[in-house]
This record gives sequence, structure tokens and C-alpha cells, in this order.
Amino acid sequence: MVNNDNKWGIVYCPKKSKKFARKRWARIEHCLHERGVNYDYVQSEHPNSVPRIIDMLINNGYKTIVIVGGDSALNDAVNCLMATDKATRDSIDLGLIPNGLMNDFAHYWDAKEGNIEKSIDAIIAHRVRRVDLGCIRYVNANGEKCHRYFLNCVNIGLISAIMNLRQQVHRMFVFRGVSFLFSLLFMMFQRLDYKMSLKINSDVIKRKVMTVCVGNASGYGQTPNAVPYNGLLDVSVVYHPEMTQLIEGFYLLLTGKFLNHRSVHPYRTQEVTVHEAVKALVSIDGRLMKTPVGGYKINVVQEVVNFIIPV
Repeated sequence: MVNNDNKWGIVYCPKKSKKFARKRWARIEHCLHERGVNYDYVQSEHPNSVPRIIDMLINNGYKTIVIVGGDSALNDAVNCLMATDKATRDSIDLGLIPNGLMNDFAHYWDAKEGNIEKSIDAIIAHRVRRVDLGCIRYVNANGEKCHRYFLNCVNIGLISAIMNLRQQVHRMFVFRGVSFLFSLLFMMFQRLDYKMSLKINSDVIKRKVMTVCVGNASGYGQTPNAVPYNGLLDVSVVYHPEMTQLIEGFYLLLTGKFLNHRSVHPYRTQEVTVHEAVKALVSIDGRLMKTPVGGYKINVVQEVVNFIIPV
């Protein structure tokens, strides 16, 4: 068997046209060759192929697996790692070259998408931090007990609906700002609150709620004080504001002052129990999931993945 201990296994997840994808990879490849990095790479043809590629790299003994992608690809990576035994997982370091739509987990570490050279240099420097994962445990439509890990956050309610809209709109409008503005416009026709029953620490919340974010990291600005290695989850529960307050809320979200909004109620906990969230969409690390049947729990799993700090 070939020894791949000292070779990077790279998963390249292109996000735009084939021409752009080729140019992007050519720049990455040039940087890798310039620095004498020993690597193999596989390009994903579809988001659904990412877990299969990561499993292949794990099974072939790569000890440094690098994701050239965004939050969803990183989510696939940590879930593949968590499906292995502890000894295998502990032997693998996960690296990142930001190349996604949002790149929120990269932004937590102040890593920028365009700075490929800096990202590769950070992987070469190999400063590793064991990070926490969040985990949502639920029952699916077939009555099966399921779970899914996350690095960044779980969103319940309006923000998940907006992310779903944004992904659909992004297929029509390539530019990030345009897709976001059109998503906000379409949001005017969306349901703005949901009947929820939640338990966070000793607090029981039974009322209409606009959105909930359970963050292991910054949660797309909704849990800006979360730290992915403190053994805790930050939670933002947003009650239904007036339209003027809603606009103010988006402004505070974009300027990093989301917790200052009067309708935002922050918590810090190890577990959130969702007894009820009627018709509220759920997304994990920016990707919509099939809505769980009945209640579900979200908890933290401490220091389980070796993550290479990307700066």
C-alpha cells in the first residue's frame, strides 16, 4: 500500500463556471508547486460527491486533508471524520482553502477567500487546534434516529428560509450582493414567525419566534461571540420585530452588532432542546436539511477534530 502520510489529499470544490474553476485551480496548483508541496487532488463534480471523495482520502491513509471549498464542504468533511474510529480521526488534520459562497467558518479565523498563498502557507505551517463540533440529533420521516455534526451553526426559521432563497437566487444572479438583495426582496413574501417551544438551560420558551441560531462559531453574524473550542454553544433567539426593527436587525447583522438588537435574546449553553418548531426550515452550516419529524436536540461535542488554523 502506498504511504500517503506526508502527502496532502486535496478536495477541490469549484463554485462557478468551468472556465473560472480551471483558472482558480491553476492558481492554486502554481502556488503548491512553487512551495514544493507533495499532494494529490480530486475535483468534485457535484456537492453530493464530496463525502465519497473524503471517504476515499481517509481510507487511502492521507493524514492532511485539505478542503478547497466553503462551509458545506467542510461540514461534509467533519461528518466523514466523525464516522471513523477515534484513532483514525485523531491521526488526520483538516485544512482549508476558502472557496465557498459564504466561507463563514474561514471568516471566524480571519481567513480570506482570495488569499490563496496565505492559506497554503498556513497549512504548511501546520498550527493545529482541536475544535468542538455541534451535533443535531433528530428523527427523520422514516422514523429513523439520525444525527449530523456542524462546525459553524444550525439555523431554525427565517434565516434558513433566506439561505434557501439565496441559494436558489444565486443560480440566477452570480454576484453575491445581487443574490442577497433579491433574497431580501423575496423574503417580504415569506412567513416571518413560527410557533416554537424551546428549552435552553433552565429557560423554557413557548411563543412565536422569527429565527433561532445555535452557533459553534460566528453563525453568519448571529452568534458573534461563539468560540469553537470552549465546550459551549452560543444561541440567538429572535422574537418577531416590527418591519422597521427587522431592517435595523439586518443592518446590525451586517455590521457585526447583531446582539445589540432589542429583539435578540442571547444564551450560552451545552444543549438546546427543540420540542416544537412548526413549519420552520432547518439548515446546517448553510445547507438546508430535510425538516426533522417532531422535536430534536442540539448539543456540543468537545475537541474532536484536528483543524489547521488557516491564517
